[in-house]
Amino acid sequence: MPPYSMYRFLLPLILLLAAATFCNAAQPMPAKITLPSGFSIALYADNVPGARSMALGTKGTLFVGSRDEGKVYAVLDRNGDHVADEVITIAKGLEMPNGVAFRNGSLYVAEVSRVLRYDNIEARLRNPPRPIAVNASFPDKSHHGWKFIRFGPDGRLYVPVGAPCNVCEEKDPRFATIMRMNADGSNLEIFARGVRNTVGFDWHPRTGELWFTDNGRDWLGDNIPPDELNRAPRPGLHFGFPYRHGRNIPDPEYGTKRTKDRFVPPEMELGPHVAALGMRFYTGTMFPERYRNQIFIAEHGSWNRSERIGYRITLVRLEGNRAVSYEPFAEGWLNNGKVWGRPVDLQIMPDGSMLVSDDKAGAIYRISYQRK
Repeated sequence: MPPYSMYRFLLPLILLLAAATFCNAAQPMPAKITLPSGFSIALYADNVPGARSMALGTKGTLFVGSRDEGKVYAVLDRNGDHVADEVITIAKGLEMPNGVAFRNGSLYVAEVSRVLRYDNIEARLRNPPRPIAVNASFPDKSHHGWKFIRFGPDGRLYVPVGAPCNVCEEKDPRFATIMRMNADGSNLEIFARGVRNTVGFDWHPRTGELWFTDNGRDWLGDNIPPDELNRAPRPGLHFGFPYRHGRNIPDPEYGTKRTKDRFVPPEMELGPHVAALGMRFYTGTMFPERYRNQIFIAEHGSWNRSERIGYRITLVRLEGNRAVSYEPFAEGWLNNGKVWGRPVDLQIMPDGSMLVSDDKAGAIYRISYQRK
């Protein structure tokens, strides 16, 4: 049996064991997190089971999706003291509602095969309206089927469709793409191809170009391929999957195909198997100037590497519109080989602080800066 066939046979069992290892709730321990001088981290909310992607409402409500829990939460800080005083479950029984986005008073929630909209949601947190299915035409494959969604500067909702496999060629052109559509669900189209599984993206605050993380394939060893940080300055580009990984690693099964195609290399190769998920350009004013318009990335952490890696927040520095360095920013969710937390997403708050969601500890943290 070829190695890749064996891996496909064993993958469901391995995924089940990994879920048992990583999905059990843990005690949040922000005191174990190390940060650069002047920065501090504190618990914002500790009762948000499976906390994943985040979006901020116009009235200050923090909306949080989940995955296995099937729930969407509203996290409230009514006192303005940077500690949540209530968490309300506004939806449950959904299929992997990882992605949340907010626009014009409505909350958009991405399930595997559809995007829902909850209108006037901030006025109805305790009595949410019946959701409207904005678009229910996405594939129903659950493997990499959970979605991160955001509205772009063009007013369109960007919705990725991950590859339904570790590595494969699919006849359905929607797989391994980033798609976009109008807010009402119309004019759905493919924006970028060759994207294995992105669970985080943002737009450069000056150029308006889309940047996104992408998780590399498994089972090529501990150290290859890298996860990726990519830039899509225009629609129609192909980022290599499943033919090429990183800047120039041909896939052992598909690498001899489409060798004349021009694939877009990553702007930065990230750590191998770090599971780079949420990313944000820092657009606040609380952090020092050297962090402005730089990229923070939540690394969820490896699940099948012999030595664990990731479980941290990293910083990619830019010069102009190019990534030039990659370094740790916040570490400690992996402590002496033991994992107590897994960062998923980042949210820049109006005061310039940064929230971090953690689906293992069911928590949200707040990172702030105070000049000494």
